Order: sequence, then C-alpha cells, then structure tokens
Amino acid sequence: MASNLVSRYFMAFLLLNLYSKVVGADLNLSFSFENFGKDSEEFESQIALYGDARVANDSIRISGSGRVIYKKPVKFVEGNPRNMVSFSMNFVFSMSSENGDGLAFIIVPASFPVDVFDGGSMGLLRERKMRFLAVEFDTFKDEKYGDANGNHVGIDIDSLVSVKVSNVSSINLVLNSAEKLQAWIDYEANSKRIEARLSKLGVVRPVEPLLSYPIDLSQMWGKEDALVGLSSSSGNSSQKCNVHSWSFRSRNFPHWMHSEPVDPESFVKKGSELNVHKRSYCTLRILAALIFGTGCGALGAFIALFVWTIFANRRPVVPEEYAVKPKEYALQPKEFEYKKFNVAVDKTMDDGK
Repeated sequence: MASNLVSRYFMAFLLLNLYSKVVGADLNLSFSFENFGKDSEEFESQIALYGDARVANDSIRISGSGRVIYKKPVKFVEGNPRNMVSFSMNFVFSMSSENGDGLAFIIVPASFPVDVFDGGSMGLLRERKMRFLAVEFDTFKDEKYGDANGNHVGIDIDSLVSVKVSNVSSINLVLNSAEKLQAWIDYEANSKRIEARLSKLGVVRPVEPLLSYPIDLSQMWGKEDALVGLSSSSGNSSQKCNVHSWSFRSRNFPHWMHSEPVDPESFVKKGSELNVHKRSYCTLRILAALIFGTGCGALGAFIALFVWTIFANRRPVVPEEYAVKPKEYALQPKEFEYKKFNVAVDKTMDDGK
C-alpha cells in the first residue's frame, strides 16, 4: 500500500513539473508604454530616439527620417541547450496623408548603426549589407522594390523587396488617413512563423492575421544580440508618423518543445517559403492544449489522492465485545448435539377386567 502511494505521488509530481514548464516559460524581455508624455514612466531611460524622432503631444513623432529603439537588446536563442524566443508586440500609430514611405517595425543586430541614415526606405540602410527583419506599413508605391500599391503591409528579410505583401484596402483601412490604427506582430518560435494584424483603434484583435510568413529567427543572428524598434523615412516629403503607444513581450521556451531548426539558407532565397502546413500548426496547438489539460488533471488527481489518504485511512475503532471473529470462525454453521431417549407409557387397566 505504501509503495503504491509513493508511485502515485511521484507520477503526480512529474506531471505537475511538466505542466509548470509549459505554462511557466521564462519571461525574457517586456515593456509597455501607454503614452510618451511627461506622465509616462520615464520612457527616456529605456527608449532612444534618433534622427527626426521627437516627443510631441504624448506621442513620438517622426517627421522625416527617424528611429525609436528599445535600448535593451534581445536574444532569439538563449542558453545551452538552446532556448528559442517568441515575442508579441503591438503599437498604436497614425500617419498623415502627405507622401512618404510610412513606418516599419524592425529587428536589427546590435551592431546596426541606429544613428545613421542614408535615405533608405523605412529608414533602413541601402549601402550596408546587414541582416534585418522588418514589417513595413508602406504608404508609397515604389516600383524599384516591386510595391503593389501605396497602402500595403509587407515583410522584409535582409532586403527592401518584401517576401510577402498584403493589401490593406482588403480590410477597408487606409494607412495614411491620419486615423489611429493598432497593429499586432507576433512570432511563435514553435511554429517558426511571424504574423501581422491590423485594425482601427478600439476594435478587438482580429482572429485571422492580415499577413503571415514562415521564418526561423534563431538562424538570423544566432546568439548575437538584436535590437527592436520602429523606423520611418519620408524622404523629402512632410509626412508625419506618430507612435501613440508601444508594448513588447518576449518569452523563451526550452529546446525540447521545438522541432529542429530549418535550413538557414531556406529563407534567403527569393520567393522561397518553408513547407509549414496548417495541419501541423493546428496539431501543435492541440498538443499544447492536451499538455495543459493533463497538467490540470494531474493537479486535481494529486489533491484528491491527498484528501483520500488523510480521511480514508482514519477507520473507526470497534469496541472489543463487537469485534469481528477470526476468519476461521466467521460464518461457520452452529453444530447441535442430538440425544435419543425412550418414553414409557403406562396403560391403565379397566377395573372390570
């Protein structure tokens, strides 16, 4: 009985440990700025402004070429064994209707010269060959880069020619309408996929992404530090890009939760995409849900087993006179002794005989 209880406790402990690893992934980097006014929490100690980026009316405004960079770097591969890093980012922005390139969320290596501008689109460099990832909110149709129109969202990898583009007009929005828009950009290290969503401010986060693309960020910079930020370049125009709020959160997950990294050359070839199927993506989600459910079930079983151990073993004490007899005497038929005896009957004689 005792050994059985120990094995049950050990199994419950293992399941709880697995559950804690899944839901308790280490928080790597997190920040959130609801606004950039004087009442905000000293964002200047965490955010650096370059070029034409300035604080104006509780927002950061870029009226020419400028960048907003978070000072603390992030790693997309950490530890030994390797832990992959996922992130979620959202920001609220607005752009005026004047001509300009728009705004981009960028991830660049820590060696990137963030204070240098050479007229590149989105504030990205033209002359230097450096690895970068950008999600552009483009308001200018530049035929040199194959832009479809002046109202699109694109994903750029090491080049200003987007590897994937989506027309913002398809969701009835205009990027440079001066209206406040909210964007969500998410990267899942498990499925190695980046997704972008867009809506008007105040509208709930869309279920379906506007744009998605498979990429393995662990192969982009390896163990080198990277910087995250927002960048813009409106050239000689007077377009104004305003960032009203910005938040970012990254988490790292153990290596055993991921498949092997893809070929690092697979995403640098023009037009190539990883063969990541929607079915496998859904399967991973289902597996995560099963692990979560198993952890919750293990927790419930552990509590029930603990309560049962306490109360089930507290048996009542039976008085001695009502104690159960040993097994050999229990339920045995009672034996009775039978004796023979004779009955004598005296017959009375008639008096007349």
